Amino acid sequence: MKITEIISHVLQYDLEEELGYSQQYYAKRTAHIVEVRTDIGITGWGECFGGGNVALANKVIVEKVIQPMILGMNPLDREVIWHKVYNLLRDHGQKGMPIQSLSGVDIALWDIAGKIHNVPVYQLLGGAFRERIPVYGYGMMLQRVPDLEERFERESATILSMGFKAMKMKIGLGVEEDIRLVEAVRRGIGPKVPLMVDANHAYTTREAIPLGRELERLGVTWFEEPVAPEDHQGYRELCEALDLCIAGGEAEFTVWGFRDLIKNRCVDLLQPEVCALGGITQYQKVLALAQAHFVPVVNHVWGSAVAVGTNLHLLAALPDFPGAAHPVQPMLEYDTTPNLFREEILLDSLCINEQVKANNGTVALPKGPGLGIEPDRKFLKKFAVDC
Repeated sequence: MKITEIISHVLQYDLEEELGYSQQYYAKRTAHIVEVRTDIGITGWGECFGGGNVALANKVIVEKVIQPMILGMNPLDREVIWHKVYNLLRDHGQKGMPIQSLSGVDIALWDIAGKIHNVPVYQLLGGAFRERIPVYGYGMMLQRVPDLEERFERESATILSMGFKAMKMKIGLGVEEDIRLVEAVRRGIGPKVPLMVDANHAYTTREAIPLGRELERLGVTWFEEPVAPEDHQGYRELCEALDLCIAGGEAEFTVWGFRDLIKNRCVDLLQPEVCALGGITQYQKVLALAQAHFVPVVNHVWGSAVAVGTNLHLLAALPDFPGAAHPVQPMLEYDTTPNLFREEILLDSLCINEQVKANNGTVALPKGPGLGIEPDRKFLKKFAVDC
């Protein structure tokens, strides 16, 4: 059995309204889907993190750099393939886009393995610890509008009405404006609904500490990416200064990148992004390191239904932490903003919104072999962007 071809599908369309986070606004929705074909007719699917022109650059890395390295190799040799590519790229990209590109390929190889063995990926990972996964709604992205507070209040109430039992919002407009936005969301959902905030590394530690104290007052569950991902000392100081849970890790790569972040307890909650950090092969190593240091994990999820489907398997196979009679269950992050790639990309939708509404904010596990998902090739063709 051999790998015969690797294809990158970069998909894009124009949004009706631009959306943003603390670093930028964007007017297009982008997804980067990776297809790995074999000589026995089995195809695997994966996804690379990175939108806009980053996805176009990653397409070139996948097809022109990684593909020639592994054509003809056995797709079941996932560790061998991963280390071959990483070692050959080590001088050129230990983090960032080369690892994002490798992530999509690696996920597709796990999909192939599940299909060959006729089992879901979560069984390859050791089995499912749960049959249903709680979901939190991610929304309330930044917009350049005069009524942002009112929009956040309405949107948060809508997410709650959709059946989500927890939610996450963007901040990063400045301490005072951020406080007003969080207060608006609290008006929309009340004081008891778990609420997380994501600053996308908008602040210095000196700015983030007083903001964090206000977030504590407003009952925020976690403060995500308060400072730059490189600022490990800043993260550590925030953990020491605040009772609020400090979360991060989506912008880190490989087990070596996560090593000091975890060892030095720079975050109270780790958020690995499997479509960026090196795929499932590296995710498993990062998870083991986090568990060895008793750092809880809630995956970061951003992208299409392929990323969502992948994370369902990872969360199913995530052990209870800590083990207890009634442990806190891991949650699936689910984008509720306008996104055609979230549901319509698959031949058979994951129906996340419908499941959340009907099943007390939870979703079931995919049951098919591999990732249990299959992209619609007509959809891929319709939204394809040429490099």
